Amino acid sequence: MAATLFSTVPQATSSPILHRKPCNSCPTKCCHEIPGLNNNFPTDNSLSSFPEKVFDKSPNRAKPPRPRRIILVRHGQSQGNVDECVYTRVADPKVVLTEQGIAEAEECGWEMRRMIEEDGADDWKVYFYVSPYKRSLETLRNLAKAFERSRIAGVREEPRLREQDFGNFQDQEQMKIQKEARKLYGRFFYRFPNGESAADVYDRITGFRETLRSDIDIGRFQPPGEQSPNMNLVIVSHGLTLRVFLMRWYKWTVEQFEGLYNIGNGKMVVMERGYGGRYCLLMHHTREELKEFGLTDAMLIDQEWGGDESEESNRTEVLAKRVENWQNVEGYLLMNVCSPVDKNPVNEFLRSGYINQRDLACVGTYD
Repeated sequence: MAATLFSTVPQATSSPILHRKPCNSCPTKCCHEIPGLNNNFPTDNSLSSFPEKVFDKSPNRAKPPRPRRIILVRHGQSQGNVDECVYTRVADPKVVLTEQGIAEAEECGWEMRRMIEEDGADDWKVYFYVSPYKRSLETLRNLAKAFERSRIAGVREEPRLREQDFGNFQDQEQMKIQKEARKLYGRFFYRFPNGESAADVYDRITGFRETLRSDIDIGRFQPPGEQSPNMNLVIVSHGLTLRVFLMRWYKWTVEQFEGLYNIGNGKMVVMERGYGGRYCLLMHHTREELKEFGLTDAMLIDQEWGGDESEESNRTEVLAKRVENWQNVEGYLLMNVCSPVDKNPVNEFLRSGYINQRDLACVGTYD
């Protein structure tokens, strides 16, 4: 699996303003239908359509259960993956899947369903966030064939999940030059002419992450009273965008990001709820798979701290576990790493790369 999961490489007017009565009979929709997916979502103007209002009116109400998983899916093989010349004549958002990409998306859907059904729960559902690019929408359309309508809680098209902007129609020779320049400048900060850098993508993904956390906190995915911990969130997007999402979620450094490889076409990375509710990659993936993806030993250690399943855990228990881990490491460093002159285990541990300043400042955080 390790060999196939990841790749190696308003207009002004002079007309008088018409004062109209507000229309109170029009239903509000959160997202539009995805063609071919048969998304006949019920909509109304009752309070149940706005779970955040229900939540605000009940300040003492317990938060809804966190979804069991956040599943990241890269689109299936696209025309652009096979022939980069496509980008010289087809706009990036309009590039479609190949026949192989369609098959990859379908297989990903069935693999996802098998994984979810292994939980043994009867009330599981999936909720999709998807990039508006054609190859992502086609991936979702084919992936969703594995799920009957009753299992799909909803679909939301999310523009912030789009691919990194490389600058409209692309000149093939210029792109080769630009990609070589990116290697020298740095993959995270290099901005393509008329396009984006990975740092720009990071900024919009930060906004999406806050939206996602808000959706989780108010239980937007299911009606009040019907919320289950067996919800699975699926994000269908692009290689770099998903790597940046993981970097933002786990607070990885720029250096750590630049060591990551792309997820394979039609493959998924699973963030599963572990110890204290923290989403952990090691709940589903092996250490070997994650090393193939580019995670370092320090990044894997951080994942291990969230890898023990415990539904009854709370933030205090998570903090206690992290403090215990830290005390064990501190003692080890004092005995085996620090020099007799410099008995500062914190500084030594930072220098060793096993933990970073963010970890020290955010002990007990359970993203």
